Amino acid sequence: MLKLFPVAILAGGLGTRLRPLTDRVPKSLLMVAGRPFIFHQLDLLREQEVRRVVLCLGHMGEQIRGAVEGGLAPGLAVSYSFDRARPLGTGGALREALSQLGEEFFVLNGDSYLPCSLGQIQAAYRAARRPALMTVMRNNNRWDRSNVLFRDGELLAYDKHAPRPDMTHIDFGVSVLSREVLAPYPHAQPMDLADVLHDLALRGELAAFEVAERFYEIGSLPGLKDTEQFLLRRGGDA
Repeated sequence: MLKLFPVAILAGGLGTRLRPLTDRVPKSLLMVAGRPFIFHQLDLLREQEVRRVVLCLGHMGEQIRGAVEGGLAPGLAVSYSFDRARPLGTGGALREALSQLGEEFFVLNGDSYLPCSLGQIQAAYRAARRPALMTVMRNNNRWDRSNVLFRDGELLAYDKHAPRPDMTHIDFGVSVLSREVLAPYPHAQPMDLADVLHDLALRGELAAFEVAERFYEIGSLPGLKDTEQFLLRRGGDA
């Protein structure tokens, strides 16, 4: 049986688009389909037989740690990595967590619910023999602005900040990174993971794996509504 890499969950964001819901509660603890969202994420990882998770925390992070430690079911080891005095961004938070993540690891956003096969993604990463892999899906500006140029199985360009008209795919929300991608950066340096991946793409070092499933997210009010409806349906089908 394939042993899956550890999973880093980036859960340090401010949740500004969801205010006032996030004035006193971090996004990860918003109630979705009757439970704090973080537990839906952790259950999905456990279903795929992930064994180790590192939560990268910042804003109201102690609330998240307290909730997870108080309600975690057996079978999943969770540790925590906190931002320092100032927010480090997604890339900086991962750099701080490297000592807990090992040589290779998955990265998920703390506001995403992604029904996809981590085993298939890990196998694609191994086969690509590159230091990083991004999952992508054909989007055509449907869910958000498309930001990936993907053709014939190759990621040709990725730019979250300045997407091009010929980009038809979008980053799905799961990445695989090797330690070597982030280790050269200094500790406590704020940086955006999207910029790191953009630079990798420019150098031809970012592989891609296309998924067909749509992604769900709670980073916006419409996304929160869609995700809750999906999880309620999924629970009813279980």
